[in-house]
Amino acid sequence: LDLTGGTPLFPAPEKREGYLRADPSHAPSVARAVFEAAHLVGTFEKPLYVRLETSLCAHSRAEQPACSNCLNVCPTGAITSAGEHVAVDPMICAGCGSCSAVCPSGAISYDAPPVNTVFQRLNALATTYRKAGGTGPRVLVHEGGHGREMISLAARYGRGLPADVIPLEVEALSSFGHAEMLAALACGFWHVDILIAPRSDRDVIAAQRALALAIAGGSPVDLLDPADPDALSEALYESAPDPVICDPVLPIGSRRQITRLAARALAPEAKVIPLPPEAPYGAVLVDKEACTLCLSCVSLCPSGALGDNPDLPQLRFQEDACLQCGLCSNICPEKAITLAPQLDLTDAALSQRVLHEEEPFACVECGALFGVKSTIEKITEKLAGKHAMFASSDAARMIQMCDNCRIQAQFHSQDNPFQGSEPPRPRTTEDYFLKRKDH
Repeated sequence: LDLTGGTPLFPAPEKREGYLRADPSHAPSVARAVFEAAHLVGTFEKPLYVRLETSLCAHSRAEQPACSNCLNVCPTGAITSAGEHVAVDPMICAGCGSCSAVCPSGAISYDAPPVNTVFQRLNALATTYRKAGGTGPRVLVHEGGHGREMISLAARYGRGLPADVIPLEVEALSSFGHAEMLAALACGFWHVDILIAPRSDRDVIAAQRALALAIAGGSPVDLLDPADPDALSEALYESAPDPVICDPVLPIGSRRQITRLAARALAPEAKVIPLPPEAPYGAVLVDKEACTLCLSCVSLCPSGALGDNPDLPQLRFQEDACLQCGLCSNICPEKAITLAPQLDLTDAALSQRVLHEEEPFACVECGALFGVKSTIEKITEKLAGKHAMFASSDAARMIQMCDNCRIQAQFHSQDNPFQGSEPPRPRTTEDYFLKRKDH
């Protein structure tokens, strides 16, 4: 119980469970805080709001920074960096769900209830409404507490909700991200209204709405922040929403898969949809003049979107798997990689394509293909006759050999640093008899 009236002891104090703060100069606030504290006596079980899969996290690789979306939006500071992944302190987590909405890989997902529950409820509501003969449904997404009270008061003392508006209560409004918004439209809802609560993370919800609008087109998602229940009813009755009509689909799969499924249903003629910066979908652009095919980006890509060809010097890319985490552009020594946020709805995004390839170099001894021809030639040009270790022609020739031939040439060379002395001659029976005095 904090009655100091100064700076809060924790970030987002209104979301910190067990921390009550009131202005000491305002008697009603103090009385309310004392009343709430009187009910916080006993043993309480702390809910586990989110589920973390560290193997899917794209936070960092090889001490190179990548995705930090959840760290940037967590209001309570419950998420911290833990090497190549993040860690969630369940005792600090307030269950706002913002991390689940912005996570590009699904490493963090809301688990109270699970994300799939929201998709199932959306599909059940839209299907039931259609079977009852209704057309043009709208969904009103709200949190429990504030949203439920607003709707209840509007129904009791005001006009209530329009007949085509179906309320959907969620545990955490910020967890209702762009995937859920698009899924609602693809299930058959013509419009999505989100009722903002006083403790909602408005910036996260607004950013997710902007991403959903970029994918769906038009303005099928609105944010409502009415001052009272009458204003809520008035906004819903007088609004003229821009409907999005499509053949209903069944939202099955991960959030990324459902986003792609909904986008294809909402925009069947679209091929590539440009997205705002920092979107979790997009392509990788490679400067072929600067790329040396060192493949450092391939070895660190957390989602496997970047790959190589074991037989040829190639850089391959699968756009559907790209998280736009930025790790490849950060690790590239030549700064040859840039990110292009977009959503490719064609089947080409589901398979690998070659971003850059070069001619391989043939070993001067056995003819086996290895390395990149341009790279081997540049190394030879810089080192042959100009470096002490490659001063002779034989030493410089080793640069153009494969691994096996290089080891053989090094072993049989004149001044081999790994060469030992001559092995001793095996001792025979004659040597034994020669040393005997009685023979």
